[in-house]
Amino acid sequence: MIADDTYTARRLTMLGEWDAALAVLGTDADPELRAEIAVERWFFRTEGHEEAEKAVTALDPLSPTAYLLTARLAYSRLLFGRDPRLAPGVAPRPDDRATAEAGYRAAAESGDEKQRAWAEYHWAVLLDNIDEDPAGALPLYESALEIAAKTGDGYFESYIIRHLAPHKEPAERLAMLRRSLHLRAALGARPQTVAAQALLADSLPESDPERAELIRTFRPAAEELRIGWLLSED
Repeated sequence: MIADDTYTARRLTMLGEWDAALAVLGTDADPELRAEIAVERWFFRTEGHEEAEKAVTALDPLSPTAYLLTARLAYSRLLFGRDPRLAPGVAPRPDDRATAEAGYRAAAESGDEKQRAWAEYHWAVLLDNIDEDPAGALPLYESALEIAAKTGDGYFESYIIRHLAPHKEPAERLAMLRRSLHLRAALGARPQTVAAQALLADSLPESDPERAELIRTFRPAAEELRIGWLLSED
């Protein structure tokens, strides 16, 4: 039964049904999975920061998952803090930049190959989006992409190429964004698919009919899933 609940929670998470996933797990479930889902919900909805942080602090603080999720929460406060409308009441903390890098470094050093690759990917995003340091980010993206390709992990690949794409020439950039979208759609990862549609739309010329169709498609889904940062420019 526990295994069934875990599977159901993971599938609900892929659909963007984070509240239902947490309800299925209950309070006595795998604490790492519960923390991962709570953090994922916070990232997409910018709701439930306190619950996500509480779930992370309940983990073994020396575990790779705790290192990674602590770092992701710190990064998220830095990212969303750029626009207070996105996450009212949640502001960056003075040590968030240091906390994020330290957590990613520790996760990369303490986990297996896939854990290291995910940590390096998130570290690259920190360097890219917060520090605006593509020279530091690109080698980490490329290293993570090698692991994703070697292990056949299309979900992981979809994340990496989404962030690599802006650093490529236009034709390759659009090809990467479309592949990221197709990978996510094929895997049934609904919130990630909606985010990929939005980014691809934003990367196309305003006169492109595909852009208009993507906007018509992703906005209702973003509203249903309550992914406010995809609608923040409305």
